[in-house]
Amino acid sequence: METPKPKLRKCLKICCGLTVAIIVIFIIISIILYFTVFKPKDPRITAHPTKLENVQFQLIPNVSINATLVLTLTIDNRNYGGFKFEDSIANVYYRGMLIAEVPVEHAQVPARGSFTLTTSANITGGKMATDPNFYSDIGSGWLNFTSTSTMHGKVTLLKIVGVKAKVDNLCDISVDILKLEVDPKCHSKVEF
Repeated sequence: METPKPKLRKCLKICCGLTVAIIVIFIIISIILYFTVFKPKDPRITAHPTKLENVQFQLIPNVSINATLVLTLTIDNRNYGGFKFEDSIANVYYRGMLIAEVPVEHAQVPARGSFTLTTSANITGGKMATDPNFYSDIGSGWLNFTSTSTMHGKVTLLKIVGVKAKVDNLCDISVDILKLEVDPKCHSKVEF
C-alpha cells in the first residue's frame, strides 16, 4: 500500500511552483506598467499672460516703483496619481536679488487633470533701483524677473499608494513696462 506522503509532496511542489510563477508574473507586469503607463512625468505648467496692477511710479526724491505682479498658472498633471501639496513660498528675484516672497496655499492637483493657481506678488522698486542695470532695463522698456518655488507633497496612485514628492518650479517673467503686460514662461520637475 502506498503512503499519501509522496502525493502530498507532489501537490505541495505544484502549488509552490504555481505560486512562485504567479508572483514572478505579477512583479514583471508591475515593472512594465511602472516604466510605461505609470512612469512619473513632469507636470506641464502653462503661465497665462496678465497685467501689472496698482502700479505707482515715483521719480523724486528717489526712484520708486510699486506694483502688484499677478500670475495665473495652470498645472496640467499628466500622471495617473494625484498630487496634494503643502503650503509653500515662491521667491521672486530681480537679477539674483530677492525682491518678493509669495505665499502659495496648499491644494490638490487631480490625477490626469489640471488645476489653476493665481498668485500675486507686491513688487517694490526701491531695492531694485540699487542694481546698476536697473536704469538700463527701465530704458529698454522691459524688466525681467525669475520666480522659484518648491512644493512638497504626496502623490497618491490609484487612491491606494502614497509617495512623498517634491515639485521644483522655475518661471522666467518678462514685464513690458509701457504696456504693463506680464509674459511668464514656467518649467517644473518632479522628484520622488
